[in-house]
Amino acid sequence: MNTLYPIFLKTEQLNFLIIGGGNVAYEKLFFILKSSPQTKATVVAPMIREEVRALAENYAVELVEDTYAPAYLEGRHIVIATTDSPAVNRQVYEDARARQLLVNVADTPDLCDLYLGGIVMKGNLKIAISTNGKSPTVAKRLRQLFERILPEDMDELLQNLHRYRSTLKLSFEQKVDRMNALTQELIKNDD
Repeated sequence: MNTLYPIFLKTEQLNFLIIGGGNVAYEKLFFILKSSPQTKATVVAPMIREEVRALAENYAVELVEDTYAPAYLEGRHIVIATTDSPAVNRQVYEDARARQLLVNVADTPDLCDLYLGGIVMKGNLKIAISTNGKSPTVAKRLRQLFERILPEDMDELLQNLHRYRSTLKLSFEQKVDRMNALTQELIKNDD
């Protein structure tokens, strides 16, 4: 059973630290920034790939060419370890947990407080997909499916519903009932 609780973070109010500068660091950073371009992040690694450098040029990403040290955890909220050294990744995890920071160690579910799941975005609609760390590939395929089947004009629908909702002069429960009735057509089965 997947007991994870999905939340949506205002990442522009948080400070991310990524330990590692290779392909996995690039992938994590790319998808965070794709979903939340205002995210502030620091990448610490002795060697940083050109793809990571290119991302840093266009976003609020600081690059530090250095090996991991616990001092880099200061002022952070979320830590992601992506090195190819299990010992370094474990140390990052232990140091972050000792400071009560949320941590994700790539491809090591036992050393994660959170997973960076698949995300589908259509304007203001955002859907997060999790397989509880069991199969990132399935999450990726489901993300691709939803991106394909959800209409591009989904944001227009959301904006129209928002405007309509703001015109209703009803109690909260009555608004919920009215909006539920109106949006029931979205899931109506055409059998």
